[in-house]
Amino acid sequence: MVYGVCVVMGGLTKGSFRDLMGVLKDKASLSKAALLCKPSTVALQVAVLRATTHEPSNPPNEKQLAALLSFGHSSRLTASACIDALMGRLHQTRNSAVALKCLIIIHHIIRRGSFILLDQLTIYPSTGGRNYLNLSNFRDNASPESWELSSWVRWYATFLEHLLLASRVLGFLFSSNSDKGQDRDKVSALLNYDLLKEVDALVGVIEEIYRAPESLFAQGNRLVNEVKSLVKEDYWSAQKEISFQIDELRQRVNSLRFEEAVDLVRLLKRLENCREKVLGWLFMNKQNTMVDLFWDSIGDVRTKIGTVKDYGEGKKLLLGGGGKVEKASESARFGDRVLRLGDPVQFSSGRFALDLALAPSFQF
Repeated sequence: MVYGVCVVMGGLTKGSFRDLMGVLKDKASLSKAALLCKPSTVALQVAVLRATTHEPSNPPNEKQLAALLSFGHSSRLTASACIDALMGRLHQTRNSAVALKCLIIIHHIIRRGSFILLDQLTIYPSTGGRNYLNLSNFRDNASPESWELSSWVRWYATFLEHLLLASRVLGFLFSSNSDKGQDRDKVSALLNYDLLKEVDALVGVIEEIYRAPESLFAQGNRLVNEVKSLVKEDYWSAQKEISFQIDELRQRVNSLRFEEAVDLVRLLKRLENCREKVLGWLFMNKQNTMVDLFWDSIGDVRTKIGTVKDYGEGKKLLLGGGGKVEKASESARFGDRVLRLGDPVQFSSGRFALDLALAPSFQF
């Protein structure tokens, strides 16, 4: 499809005409909700519609978010109806701004929602028990701007799926605004395999940040800026958890089996490959002491493992400075195993998935 020339329709450009149609659609949707929805669900349907208008520049405001989050302090039935309304809005729209607003609300639910609202989100749809946002094919071709925003919709949905997947592996929502997280005692009690599995899940979150779209238009878009702000908070949470785990693994280096050492090195390489893009995208390459210390610690661990170490039976680990791993067995290929709490399947909005029914429950 070719874009570029604005089409004038009775004094309105193509863009402003679309905005006008969006306003009319919003009014029609509100009227329809008031007339057709059950009395018990009218309020939440209206709250969802008001927070996800077609207006292209403004993310949901705090008042609108608070109204939606309040439904998590009622009954389980109300919370379920709220999630159904939000997901229905997300999957029915072809408008990139509306879709991004729905995803922003989902992100706020992950960070700030009550237990009952989070519970309904993580088991959606209720008949399937899988939290697939299913937006890998989302396209809004109404304009060049909406086409670019579509890539953000697809990426953001995948990022949220990774966020929930990592939280499943850790056993709690690590991106939550609460102070709950892994303490040192819990981390030190983990077996090496489980500890590496948690690191792998969190590295997946950082890697998804690395895959964020790059577009000149999006730099000034308020919806995209809101997404970046929320993702930046998740980066801090992931960095904190990874720091706990890497510090523990640093102390275990001399006791790691060959396969575990290979797993660790590959995880560190994957993480270091993200450094430049993540620092540029989230921090505009500005110096930040906490960030620098974190990435330096990753390099320190690699250096500590980076000596030639004989694991017996002819297995040697040659690491550090871009070195290589020799004679890695099939079982050592941690990066190829994904994270198995059940058989892996394809995420509908992205690259990876997990049978969430087999994963441990969240702890709040």
